[in-house]
Amino acid sequence: MFTKTFSLSCRFIRHTHFIKRSIVRTIATSIEESSKTKKPIEKRNDLLAKRYVGLEKNIWVEFVALFAEHKAINVGQGFIDYAPPNFLINFYKEALNDNNILLHQYTRGFGHRRLVEAISNVYSSYFNRKIDPLNQILITGGACPSLFNSFHGFLNPGDEAILIEPFFDCYEPMVRSAGGIPRCIALKPKPKSTKADISSSADWILDKNELESIFNSRTRLIIINTPHNPIGKVFTYEELEHIANLCQKHDVICISDEVYEWITYDKNKKHIRMATLPNMWERTLTIGSAGKTFSSTGLKLGWTIGPEHLLRSCQIVHQDCVYTCPTLSQEVIARCFEYELKRLNSPECYFNSISSEFLGKRNKLVEVLKECGMKPVVPDGGYFILADFSQIAGDKFQSDAHDMKDLKFVRYLAKEKQIGIMPVTGFYTSEHRHLADNYIRFCFAKKDETLDKAIRILRQL
Repeated sequence: MFTKTFSLSCRFIRHTHFIKRSIVRTIATSIEESSKTKKPIEKRNDLLAKRYVGLEKNIWVEFVALFAEHKAINVGQGFIDYAPPNFLINFYKEALNDNNILLHQYTRGFGHRRLVEAISNVYSSYFNRKIDPLNQILITGGACPSLFNSFHGFLNPGDEAILIEPFFDCYEPMVRSAGGIPRCIALKPKPKSTKADISSSADWILDKNELESIFNSRTRLIIINTPHNPIGKVFTYEELEHIANLCQKHDVICISDEVYEWITYDKNKKHIRMATLPNMWERTLTIGSAGKTFSSTGLKLGWTIGPEHLLRSCQIVHQDCVYTCPTLSQEVIARCFEYELKRLNSPECYFNSISSEFLGKRNKLVEVLKECGMKPVVPDGGYFILADFSQIAGDKFQSDAHDMKDLKFVRYLAKEKQIGIMPVTGFYTSEHRHLADNYIRFCFAKKDETLDKAIRILRQL
């Protein structure tokens, strides 16, 4: 019995070793074959994380490079091409010469203490409440990171986020990279305004029934932008109230992009902060920008203001990515806010004078666009003008399966006329892009010399 059992055990062991050797040979052969067929890492096209596949294109990357290549006058990109206010430059010089050596080291991760306190002191009166500087303000590397923190801090895979088109082009990629599903609704001009030679940004409205139909049990966020880029619309209290009521009904968080908050042109159409509407502070995050506030986009500083229970999610995303923003620039902006706080209600305050600075430029460009045969949309806020170019382009440029009409027209202007203007379809999803293929976007926040050069080219079209 023992002999038989021993013999069976030996055969089992030999069989097991045979199987192991076969497995090893199979794996070795597989590795060898794989090494022969697998592409070198520099030639592979599957390296990008799947959550970013389909989000590779960016209109700014393409067209800013195109403008530079052809030395085109840039009246499309949203930056001011002259010096920011003198007090900002002076505060930079003072901060550089400050004996406090800690201004050259890390500062508080969620925002330089002096800056969050200054923002609290300025904004508390505008939000009708005392804003806690340490728990209700988060300093970020610009408005885009503030948006990123908000989307990635709240969206789970399958959650829906409502986007109002047109929108700044980072909205959709950020929602998708967070695993969210964009649900889009477009602002559309009233029919009567499309026939006129000139129209107002106020003519672009949301269909209330359509908006209400998008809200559902999966809706997590809605993103609004007022004053609006690129249309220049300043949302009315009634429009914001309708959105606010839907947010409360469906328990939705509102991300309010208000970076152009100080730039409005009609005293009857002033900026209204969503968080000030009844019961909306508790469910609203408000995003601001130092670059837009002080006309210095190279600062790349922004902030998120909101209740502690919402802001905490943004802080967690921030601390695991950026952690802390540059100390010196935060110190400078803190001093700017402290300076403006002392003259907040005077005409000299930059928050009050900036609109007057841009108003003449806006009106000048509107008249030239009309003269050239375009149909401008006069903005109530921000520093962009949309213009319908279909009358001057004729049939030369047409949308097709490869490209939209406005993209072709803008490329032509940059290459042949050396003027840089932004296409508007880049602010839309593919579903609604057809609504904007007759429009281009101008930025009039430029020095007079730049505008005059652009106007000379436009008049030759």
